[in-house]
Amino acid sequence: MDNAKIGEVFNKIGELLEIEGENIFRVRAYYKAAQILSSYPVDLEKIYKEKGIKGLREIPSVGEGIALKIEEYIKTGKVSQLEELEKKLPPGLADLLSVPGMGPKKAKQFFEKLKIRSIDDLEKAAREHKLCKLEGMGEKSEEKILKGIEFLKKGKGKIPLGIALPLANFIIAELKKMKEIDKIAVAGSVRRGKETIRDIDILITSDSPDKIMDRFIKLDVVREVLAKGDTKSSIITKDGIQVDIRVIKPECFGAALSYFTGSKEHNIHLREIAIKKGLKISEYGVTKGDEVVASDTEENIYKILGLQYIPPEIREDKGEIELALKYQIPKLLEESDIKGDLHIHTRESDGADEVEDIILECQKRGYEYIGIAEHSQSLKVAGGLDKKKLLNHIEKIRKINKKLKNFYVFIGSEVDIKTDGSLDYDDELLNELDFVIGSIHTNFSMKKDDMTKRVIKAIKTKKVNILAHPTGRLLGEREPYEIDLDEIIKAAKDYNVAMELNAYPKRLDLPDVYCKVAKDEGVLVCINTDAHSIGELNWMSFGVITARRGWLEKKDVLNCKGLKDLLNFFKK
Repeated sequence: MDNAKIGEVFNKIGELLEIEGENIFRVRAYYKAAQILSSYPVDLEKIYKEKGIKGLREIPSVGEGIALKIEEYIKTGKVSQLEELEKKLPPGLADLLSVPGMGPKKAKQFFEKLKIRSIDDLEKAAREHKLCKLEGMGEKSEEKILKGIEFLKKGKGKIPLGIALPLANFIIAELKKMKEIDKIAVAGSVRRGKETIRDIDILITSDSPDKIMDRFIKLDVVREVLAKGDTKSSIITKDGIQVDIRVIKPECFGAALSYFTGSKEHNIHLREIAIKKGLKISEYGVTKGDEVVASDTEENIYKILGLQYIPPEIREDKGEIELALKYQIPKLLEESDIKGDLHIHTRESDGADEVEDIILECQKRGYEYIGIAEHSQSLKVAGGLDKKKLLNHIEKIRKINKKLKNFYVFIGSEVDIKTDGSLDYDDELLNELDFVIGSIHTNFSMKKDDMTKRVIKAIKTKKVNILAHPTGRLLGEREPYEIDLDEIIKAAKDYNVAMELNAYPKRLDLPDVYCKVAKDEGVLVCINTDAHSIGELNWMSFGVITARRGWLEKKDVLNCKGLKDLLNFFKK
């Protein structure tokens, strides 16, 4: 069972309850459960089959009521409470929540005052300046909603990598169960690790393509079969994502994988090199006249063209081919290079797990250290710690560290950067911490120059060690705030601050292009999951993919440092 699907159900219940004006604490309980269930590392159906309701209740933030609803979903594929809530609301009203900047309260207000029940209604009312006349609204708020609608339209059809890659892996895992399959691999923009994709391409070698096609179109994820052929089929999943599979000849696998991975620009450049050498290149192989000279592996394709093998993540025709001609492609970061995760939340603020449980999990992953960075006092909605709570928290982790062997817990805080650029704790309290993550959580709509000055002022305090999710974006949900990242990276270099690459799949922030800028400027990048539950520690893989797209090597990443070197970095 897809845990993320159950998470979506509880998130939707929370949103609809908020529209109804339900008690905020009850609403938050559903949001919290949604967050934890979506990334829970063990299949919920498996837990239920083995331990029943009791097993579900062992999951953090899952009480009797939520456990019963999970049971209902496992048994029936639906939750009656959600269906009842949807019946109460006018059709289309819930769709308003997909517009960036639209919360449940606004959706309810717009319906009650202006009978707005669809995104088209919302856009029409905004363009006719009806929204700005409502209580709590103004011209800027109205303009923000129009920008949100435009952002939604622009992103239509784009699927975040955080959804596409797990889906591709699931389909591959299901098809791999067939003895008829020899080789199978994802191709296209998913293989290149792009932050958003439009469809999923999967390549297969097999002597029984008919059996592969029959199995593929009957997978549980299929909503609609677009086409079924002898060697190619296309389906639409229940999430609305198109997936294409091709069965190809074994001897052509390398050529096809290279061709269908792309990018288009990369392939065109390869073709130009082939022509200069008197060769032709296609999805079937590299040929010289009528003779196939390379086709079985990608390595052989690049070799025959006089090129070093190029990792899929950097095949964008942005200098990689020129370096490959000189055999100067760097050894890109591997997930095994990561020595620890420095942005984790526990139950002390808005996380789901105790620090002791997180330590055990991270030790299993082979990490040498972790960083616990709870929210600071201003972010009350996320359980930010006041001075007294933070000091107690620091003392608790110090005691834990005394008992640990060959592992260390860095005591940090995700400290809010206020509108004026000051930090949310005074210097005396900050000095008690091992490290500080500076973070923007408020006033996203500042002008570019003001936002840039705000962050640089925080960097210049010499108290910030890592700058969190530097653009503030949420893929498909919220645009980046306006900020001059080139200037931020220069300031980070001057004050020995690392730029975070937040691996939360909806963030992937620092974006790959700015990972490359940071690398070129000599600024370290720190890949963190921002995990709020143990399951979310798995997000590290998304961060590594993005880092590879930014050409990062082990030496460019802060949390590839060993414990002693990292301690020295924080002391500078």
